[in-house]
Amino acid sequence: MKRYIAAIIYTALAFGATPSFADTSAAALLRTGDMKKLIFHSTPEATSNAPFQLGNVAGEKTLDAYKGKYVLVNFWATWCAPCRKEMPMLSALQAEFGGKDFEVVTIATGRNSPAGIKKFFETANIDNLPSYQDPKQSLASQMGIFGLPITVIMDPKGKEIARLRGDADWMSDSAKAIIAELINKD
Repeated sequence: MKRYIAAIIYTALAFGATPSFADTSAAALLRTGDMKKLIFHSTPEATSNAPFQLGNVAGEKTLDAYKGKYVLVNFWATWCAPCRKEMPMLSALQAEFGGKDFEVVTIATGRNSPAGIKKFFETANIDNLPSYQDPKQSLASQMGIFGLPITVIMDPKGKEIARLRGDADWMSDSAKAIIAELINKD
């Protein structure tokens, strides 16, 4: 019986059966410069279902709302200089790749006033990113976000597949190649 099961598994692998998670090895090979800090997980990790606030609009949302596409979730704060530096690049990444297969989601965690976020977005000419907030850091805490900025990439199943600590050039050739590789696989 064991030989029979082993033969089935071997045959499935020989004929190109794909694992139940996204193969990120090709994307990982595209890391240069700042993107070397982007760590791909060997297997996708669970994310939190803690709600976060919608910012200028009343209501809450969870990361489950983004299932079905790759999502780059950036945890940031208005007082964080590296966060402010990379936000225009995240906006440009959303402008270039955002759509049915990919989305950039920004979540201000901790003490960030809605007025402060709005003023920063206006000053930086950012009009295509959400002004979501996690004021009590419930989502950030459950996802192990300690220090800012931290960026998490989620697969279409809502699982975390990669994480980058610190700021990065999200409009670098490497960053764009990684996103293109991920969204063009499906």
